[in-house]
Amino acid sequence: MNRILTISSLTKRFGSLVAVQDFSLTLDKGDVVGVFGANGAGKTTLIRMIIGLTKPTSGEFTIATGCRIGYMSQSFSLVGTLTVMENFEFYGALYNLPQQEFIDQRDRFITHFKMEEYLNVRTDRLPAGRKQLLAFSISRLHSPTLLLLDEPTSGLDLLNRKRLWEAVREAAEEGIAIMVSTHYLDEAYYCDKIVMMERGAIKAYGDPVNLANKAGGNLINLFLEEMR
Repeated sequence: MNRILTISSLTKRFGSLVAVQDFSLTLDKGDVVGVFGANGAGKTTLIRMIIGLTKPTSGEFTIATGCRIGYMSQSFSLVGTLTVMENFEFYGALYNLPQQEFIDQRDRFITHFKMEEYLNVRTDRLPAGRKQLLAFSISRLHSPTLLLLDEPTSGLDLLNRKRLWEAVREAAEEGIAIMVSTHYLDEAYYCDKIVMMERGAIKAYGDPVNLANKAGGNLINLFLEEMR
């Protein structure tokens, strides 16, 4: 079965504020779906509901049986008092990874993100961009089936944004289903499908190229039109 995630009419209200409204979506193996929107559009609340940190007001979602979930939050969830290498070891043990699998995965991300010079640096002393790349690596360490990334490239320079998206596409080629929230519209073309959110509701959904063509070849035009 290729279906990993099914979201049906998911809604979250905080008092009178509707954070996510009637959100429906499916995600299959190897899919990369980008969720775009301004700050406060509901992107983070959506992801927090899927991983169980926030309870929906109504609606439902189902995740494939036996699915392993990887999650990267905006706060990174790293252990600041540990070094980069120690963070890898801590999470490798937490995930109960076999030793060789852990070493292979760890070394793969160290090499891809060029972390060698930072391995013995405490995580709370890393540059912000390096923390993000480490947090992404940790979210992938246990080879998840479903990967949820909450604004993983926010604040990264262009080179490291490219490296991270290359790693996302590589994960998709391995069959991992991926949902990425972001506000960088130029990243839409790394995605198979995109969702544009405003005030918790889906305003546009589809292939980014097709959506851009409908808006005169420019996703920014579509975004501005839908956000009115």
